Amino acid sequence: MKTEFVSISPVLPSLDIARDTAWYKEKAGFEVYFSDPMYAVIYRENIWLHLQWHADTESDPLLGGSVVRIFVKNIKPLLDEFVQRGTVVPDAFKTNTPWQTNEFGFHDLNKNIIFFVEDITS
Repeated sequence: MKTEFVSISPVLPSLDIARDTAWYKEKAGFEVYFSDPMYAVIYRENIWLHLQWHADTESDPLLGGSVVRIFVKNIKPLLDEFVQRGTVVPDAFKTNTPWQTNEFGFHDLNKNIIFFVEDITS
């Protein structure tokens, strides 16, 4: 079975997750789906945004780049393809995450992170 590409979700940098999720709720009508001090997923209707802590330091999880999360159905064939290409190692595949996904990702040449994500709630 082939992987089906479903949607894309940007990950925006945040200096303060709690502050920013409150702002998006008050000012833009977004609801919180998941939130901890380092990461949040917010939504309004069919629009989903991810917020990730960003401090612009050496320990910054964004490493100076951006993040894109591409949602797919049937992620395993795509993982196998990227392992075969040498883009990722099999250990890059994370299953049953706390935010209810299976996913893997890699950095491009400009420190951008590209994740392929399968929602396991549906």
